Amino acid sequence: MNNPTVPTDPIRIDLGIHGMTCASCVARAERALKKVPGVQEVAVNLATESARILVNPAEQIEARLKRAVRDAGYEPVAANAAIDAPTESTWAGFGPVALGAALSLPLMLPMLGNALGLHWMLPAWLQFALATPVQFYLGARFYKAGWHAARALSGNMDLLVAIGTSAGWALSVWLWLSVPANVTAHLYFEASAVVITLVLLGKWLEARAKRQTTSAIRALHALRPEVAHLLGLDGEVDVPIDEVLAGDELVVRPGERFA
Repeated sequence: MNNPTVPTDPIRIDLGIHGMTCASCVARAERALKKVPGVQEVAVNLATESARILVNPAEQIEARLKRAVRDAGYEPVAANAAIDAPTESTWAGFGPVALGAALSLPLMLPMLGNALGLHWMLPAWLQFALATPVQFYLGARFYKAGWHAARALSGNMDLLVAIGTSAGWALSVWLWLSVPANVTAHLYFEASAVVITLVLLGKWLEARAKRQTTSAIRALHALRPEVAHLLGLDGEVDVPIDEVLAGDELVVRPGERFA
């Protein structure tokens, strides 16, 4: 006679996810995790770049969850990686934004001159030389993230940026090469370069706000004590904080931290 299977309680796994940029990334990461056998609930947080997963205990379940995240185009990391990471400068990651602005500003000057009645335009070759590094060097992150989204049969903001700016850049190249030498073509190099620069600026501002949020979480994490004073049948005993259960009676002495 077979012994009946003893049901096991689900366990919670916290997982860090790097590379998410928008709400569609959250939805795609959740869908990927829910496809893993044994997963009951998934909650992905964009601000903290983390996922809280309720799963049935199984062999190598955490490895399968990490593979699902990686196959979706993101990088799985330890749950507390963002909290434990050293604090970065407020200006960290601003370099690409500054470089994009330096290359895009000359492309914008003729447009500003038109508003003042000055009609002039940069040579097409110079526009190409300024816009191409922005498109394919600074914008490489959008192509990479967009490719991962396309592989997952999904879409995100990065894919839209890559398609839109590539269309403007490619059209400008085609117009430049197809018109006669004595004709000045209307090019759109400045549009693609400025869009990428502005999106990079937005992502930098978002990352800075996220670092501030992480700093607040780190401050709260520092308030968490390592040991709790559990009041049991045999009196007071010190236990690791991870062993405290809902309903336990604890002793908090004057001046002690608790969170």
